[in-house]
Amino acid sequence: MGQDRGKYDFYIGLGLAISSSIFIGGSFILKKKGLLRLAKKGSMRAGQGGHAYLKEWLWWAGLLSMGAGEAANFAAYAFAPATLVTPLGALSVLVSAVLSSYFLTERLNLHGKLGCLLSILGSTTMVIHAPQEEEINSLEHMTKKLVDPGFFIFATLVIIVALIFIFVVGPRHGQTNILVYITICSVIGALSVSCVKGLGIAIKEAIAGKNVVSNPLAWILLVGLVACVSTQINYLNKALDIFNTSLVTPIYYVFFTTSVLTCSAILFKEWEHMGTDDVIGTLSGFLTIIVGIFLLHAFKDISISLASLAVSMRKEERAVPTANGMGSHGTYELLSNESTEDVEDREMGLPFDSISRRNGAMASSLDH
Repeated sequence: MGQDRGKYDFYIGLGLAISSSIFIGGSFILKKKGLLRLAKKGSMRAGQGGHAYLKEWLWWAGLLSMGAGEAANFAAYAFAPATLVTPLGALSVLVSAVLSSYFLTERLNLHGKLGCLLSILGSTTMVIHAPQEEEINSLEHMTKKLVDPGFFIFATLVIIVALIFIFVVGPRHGQTNILVYITICSVIGALSVSCVKGLGIAIKEAIAGKNVVSNPLAWILLVGLVACVSTQINYLNKALDIFNTSLVTPIYYVFFTTSVLTCSAILFKEWEHMGTDDVIGTLSGFLTIIVGIFLLHAFKDISISLASLAVSMRKEERAVPTANGMGSHGTYELLSNESTEDVEDREMGLPFDSISRRNGAMASSLDH
């Protein structure tokens, strides 16, 4: 009966995690649309410290969508381990990339598409080999975990790093380096997940009839969650306003997942009873995600697609000299080069998109 209940909880958590990714992936698009509309109106942008987005209904729609996603995510953590719920956030990368191509005219190049695919494959591998967390059934047990020296040191380091990035690194490099604001969101996110897990236990106890209102830990976790989420929303808005959505979403996923898995390993001791195959599988999945994100980030300014790749291959084939060296080959090569240039002109006549680093707008390179 206990095993059946465990499977039931597992599938509930899985369904909630998937629906959460859909809502959160869509929220990036809605919020980005709202920020772009404000930029066209000439309002002070979020990346410059403005808060005009609070008057934009599209931004609020994105916030509500993110709220629904976070609520589903919150519930998923109550039913399933963090090492299952967190990696499934990769689905939000796919949702965001697909929707941004339709509603934001942002297009990933060939490297970007391969990067998204590798990120999803890597996260799937991590889910298959995910370690099982130590069972925590009460707030009293959660209290003992939170005051454990290992977690206390980890939480202290997270807060110190976040403060350094907020007050020192952010003002200097936040406008030019995509990793600054995302790092702030990610490290704070590790603490927010711990708060969510604790509140999930509190809700389960409340449903069981226990008095959790008088327990100070429940209120500490609630206040901590509000503070962490507020900070994440603020700096995620800045990252979305300055950089391309198709880049912010997957990079944020990798950093956030790394922080959460590290926090869960320290807090819930998930890696103590893992087999060698699971350790190798988890690390391989994580490295696959890193490679995928590298493809997304390192080659984001290169305009390349399957169509342009085919044109380049045809051009190289026609440029190879024949073995007999006949004079007629010169005429043939000239005509071939002419036809190749015509093909290239037609290809370049299409909206060949290049990703803008600054505001996510797509610059169409139409040169005639």
